[in-house]
Amino acid sequence: MNTFFDTLQSSAKAFPDSPLLMTTPRLAAHWKLDSHVYTYEEALAEAARLRDGYARAGYGHGHRIAILLENRPVFFLHYLALNALGISIVPINPDYRSEETSYLLDHSEAEIVISIPERIENLRMIAETTDRNPPVIDIGAGLGQLPEPRTSAMEKEPNPQTEAALLYTSGTTGRPKGCILTNEYFFTWGQWYLSEGGLVSLKQGKERLLQPLPTFHVNAIGHSFMGMLHSGGCLIILDRFHPKTWWADAIETGATIFHYLGVMPAMLLNMPESKAEREHGMRFGLGGGVDPSLHAPFEARFGCPLLEGWAMTETGGAGCIIASSEPRHVGTRCIGRPREESELRIVDENGDDRSAGEPGELLIRRKGANPRAGFFAGYLKNKEATEEAWAGGWFHTGDIVKQGGDGSLFFVDRKKNIIRRSGENIASAEIELVLRKHPSVREIAVVAAPDEIRGEEVMACISLAPDVSSDRSSAEEIFDWCFERLAYYKAPGYIVFIDHLPTTSTQKVKKGNLSQLAQSLMKKNDCYDLRKKKVRR
Repeated sequence: MNTFFDTLQSSAKAFPDSPLLMTTPRLAAHWKLDSHVYTYEEALAEAARLRDGYARAGYGHGHRIAILLENRPVFFLHYLALNALGISIVPINPDYRSEETSYLLDHSEAEIVISIPERIENLRMIAETTDRNPPVIDIGAGLGQLPEPRTSAMEKEPNPQTEAALLYTSGTTGRPKGCILTNEYFFTWGQWYLSEGGLVSLKQGKERLLQPLPTFHVNAIGHSFMGMLHSGGCLIILDRFHPKTWWADAIETGATIFHYLGVMPAMLLNMPESKAEREHGMRFGLGGGVDPSLHAPFEARFGCPLLEGWAMTETGGAGCIIASSEPRHVGTRCIGRPREESELRIVDENGDDRSAGEPGELLIRRKGANPRAGFFAGYLKNKEATEEAWAGGWFHTGDIVKQGGDGSLFFVDRKKNIIRRSGENIASAEIELVLRKHPSVREIAVVAAPDEIRGEEVMACISLAPDVSSDRSSAEEIFDWCFERLAYYKAPGYIVFIDHLPTTSTQKVKKGNLSQLAQSLMKKNDCYDLRKKKVRR
């Protein structure tokens, strides 16, 4: 197998009439689809047709194409078609504002942008502000009018080391970094799902995975999709998570598995009890970040185990860890035991190994001659950051864990300066970069504030310029400034005004102090709760 389009061909021979892609009839009607199901045979035929259309226009191995197709079945059909040609996709977050999108288009050097009709005008305006100004193509018009690519495709056939996707992840130093993900990387996700065992033992050709997570994240296009593609299973696509219809959707589609983020169990437990919540056929949920106090109550109420795990975009399936077999240590943030093919260390700030039970940073790699096998291939145009992440031959995760006596790992905290809101990794440095440009802001530090539903919320601690009033009007003006420039979820849910930010001897803001004070800062008169303004547009 050179590409996962090859995997599609193989699975289509074994399971031609089985569903590969499915959505609910309600969503199919909303998206104006002819059917809410694509069998393997139908998906292969449509992906091959799209592949031929791109090839006729001159697109091929080595090109990148940005796509904004939301969580629709057509996303996966283009994903497969482009993969067959050795073309890398660059998924665009639909919630990105112009500054974020223009950076992605320029940095990735995407040849063209493929979009749903509703976003064409907006994307063309953004593209015109970039250095490359890539053409924006309306998916509704088909591929007949594709412009010729500006660069020539490679003549050699794609292989396992060919880039298949470029995903942008939040970094700690400002702009997101582009993670280069190869065919081998995606194969490893599929192999992980097939071989994990325990409660994750798949029934080939039988599983249906209910997937509400976004296609610009690796869980959807890697973990979920590759697991189903390799096992002859079906990916059930939702536009997003809907707690009110979750169990009804599971019953209607025959779902057997679901993937979750920590916020989802909390929201489902807040829903009124219903008959449907015990009539579903789901065998397990797989995810991470559930509130420990809600873990056991969820399993007791809904009759479905939540298998907590750990992974990163950079590690993929090669570094994935999950509590898929007993003892799962429910309610303790246990993420399971490392797989046999993985090696790990838990180290202190000096790089020295920690003893059992002592927290430290998780370092991980693959056993064997190539410790990076199955991991990301590097950060685009940032070799220095890539090598820093792999310092000493180990991938430095930036996550703090500890190991119990039975080998189980327990998640403790994040070393990196990242805010985790409703499953989104938000880099405080990126928000600070935008807010520093506001004329009222003298000093700025963005930290995580606790949130009972979303886990964490963005808090902007601001020292104002002279003669600026520390009132709600100023807070809302600063919020609007950020909201217009970044995705809605990155805008500060809280803005607190402080006379002076604590600094180190080198004049760097002591964020650790602010993070510890976040809960008390929320009680200040000069702290403004702006969470209701954070709405998707």
